[in-house]
Amino acid sequence: MWNSRNLVKLILIIFILGSISMPLAAQDVRAGLFKEADQALQKAKDVQAQLLSPKNFEEAMEYYKKAESDLEKGRNLDDIRNKLRAAVNYFQKATQATQLAGVTFQNLMKVRSDALNAKASEYAGNTWQEAEAKFAEAAVELEDGDVNSAKKKGGEAETLYRKAELEAIKANYLNEIWALLGQADKMDVKDRAPKTLQRAKELAIQTEKELNQNRYDTDYPRSLAMQAKYEAKHAIYLSTNIKELKDSDYEFEDVFLAAEGPLRHIASALDMNAEFDEGFDKPAKQIIQIIHVYQDSTTKLSQIVAEQEQKIAQYEQELGGLAQERTELKKSMEAQDKIREQFAAIEKTFTREEARVLRDGNDVIIRLAGLSFDVGKAVIKPDHFSLLTKVQNAIKTFPDCKISVEGHTDSHGSDMLNLSLSQERADAVKAYLLANMSIDPSRIESVGYGESKPIANNETTEGRAKNRRIDIVIHPRLLGMK
Repeated sequence: MWNSRNLVKLILIIFILGSISMPLAAQDVRAGLFKEADQALQKAKDVQAQLLSPKNFEEAMEYYKKAESDLEKGRNLDDIRNKLRAAVNYFQKATQATQLAGVTFQNLMKVRSDALNAKASEYAGNTWQEAEAKFAEAAVELEDGDVNSAKKKGGEAETLYRKAELEAIKANYLNEIWALLGQADKMDVKDRAPKTLQRAKELAIQTEKELNQNRYDTDYPRSLAMQAKYEAKHAIYLSTNIKELKDSDYEFEDVFLAAEGPLRHIASALDMNAEFDEGFDKPAKQIIQIIHVYQDSTTKLSQIVAEQEQKIAQYEQELGGLAQERTELKKSMEAQDKIREQFAAIEKTFTREEARVLRDGNDVIIRLAGLSFDVGKAVIKPDHFSLLTKVQNAIKTFPDCKISVEGHTDSHGSDMLNLSLSQERADAVKAYLLANMSIDPSRIESVGYGESKPIANNETTEGRAKNRRIDIVIHPRLLGMK
């Protein structure tokens, strides 16, 4: 029989279940109502509409938030749907407007990205906010159809972003460097590691000078700042360890034996026996040689995988009846084999110091590691004539091929200067090839990419050296290949 206690329990259970199911039901209602608006909102965010089309985006958000508020208050669903339709309409207008804005503000977006990477919003907050406000003004002008005014305000925003980036780099890098150098002075580092400490100070001074003189090229001073920071920490590390050595019973022999340890561990991981009877150079060179072998093997493996994928795609086309006749496929496979043979022959022509020979689909890339130019120059030195003769022989391996001469730089220097310099160097190599080969000029093109296609880390000396390069790209023209 039901008593009052059981009745109370039943009421509590019903209340608890209801309190659980009601929010779930409300969530389902919201998901259904807001589905299209949520999708439109996400698309707008994906193309940075809040930045590039702020007026339309803000209008959309007002309708969106009003719809959310009305839903929470349980108001008329038709009114909510009307607000959501308006929100979707403005989100779509904002998304469409970003296409024009992306072209108009292309350089501005890059400058803003550079400032963000320098953490300008954190280290140069006031200037960053001014730049953001000016960008918003420019974007609104563009939305209103005033392109000239938009470009003018965009230029003002660009100046502010560069200023913010400069302030951030000084604060982020230089402040820390000078703090480290102050710490070094207190630790009397100059008495134990004077050369490294002096190097750090010189780099810090050079960094500040470059930042002030070359406001529109922050890549180089950023690199200098990182070197200065490293050398300051390096000096402190050396000083600390030298002090410990002086205070201990270590002999010079102990120091040398300890220094051999890291190289010995690396050699062991490479299954190599490191011997130091002739010093450090011999095992270091052996380790580098093994690393090069592994790098070459990895490159070749990647090329083999790419070739196999291409073969599979061709087989699938044949099996599906979507491509050539069987005879055409056979010609195509024969052409692939021919390219592999020619590629292998070219690869043997160059030493590692002269060039790296790579495959990109059917194209053959000769990356001229041994071809260098004087700083800021585009003149081919006589020392490199023999290397370019090998390039000519490689080109002759592929009759009627097309050739692209690609110029590349590191990130030091302004974007426009690097683009111009890379084009001049590519033009110089093209002119040399035309002057020394019987080749139709229409078969060869030259293009400069500046710093836009790095293959190594621009923050290291070695990486920058790899990025300053000329690539000769051979596009074979063989029977059976489309």
